[in-house]
Amino acid sequence: MTSPRLRREFFARDPVVVAKDLLGRTLFYRTPQGLIAGRIVEAEAYTGSSDPASHAYRGRTARNAVMFGPAGFAYVYFTYGMHHCLNVTADIPGSAGAVLLRGLEPLAGLEIIRSRGDAGPEWRLLSGPGKIGRAFGLTLSDNGRDLTSGPLGIAAGSPVSVAKIAAAPRVGITRGLEKRYRFAVIGSRSVSGPGLGPTARRAARS
Repeated sequence: MTSPRLRREFFARDPVVVAKDLLGRTLFYRTPQGLIAGRIVEAEAYTGSSDPASHAYRGRTARNAVMFGPAGFAYVYFTYGMHHCLNVTADIPGSAGAVLLRGLEPLAGLEIIRSRGDAGPEWRLLSGPGKIGRAFGLTLSDNGRDLTSGPLGIAAGSPVSVAKIAAAPRVGITRGLEKRYRFAVIGSRSVSGPGLGPTARRAARS
């Protein structure tokens, strides 16, 4: 990686702010098989007690404990009996929050990614949180990793201007549907799911 790694202060902000600012940054993982990396093009923010869709809404548990710790750590959870989803803890000290990484554009490690089960076009390999978890080889053992040091992290990359960011409701939730906390890079083919058309674009610019 040629750009500097993001430091703790970057993540110690409101999750909504962090989610937008993560677009254009580079997620990387130095594994025994080699380097895997992707440009972040889609992310969802989850706040704490004010957000009914957040894992932190009902307080601290063994599963979500990482969300209540310092910002800048990996919160990995297992869902639907098959997917490991990667979140980044983000919020001011004393609060709980996280940002779910939903879509990346592959930058490095294509052979490794394809060896883990996806033979589709390159732009689709990291389109969705489940695909990211599988491609990066994430497991629950990665939960709690410090993203500011060690093999898993986020580099500064090239942040995206506000004019190029779309906003829409989050995906796969039943509460908090009114919150437009899902953000994506306009025009990226690696964005997953629906709801990021012209209406969402206007909302992001307002």
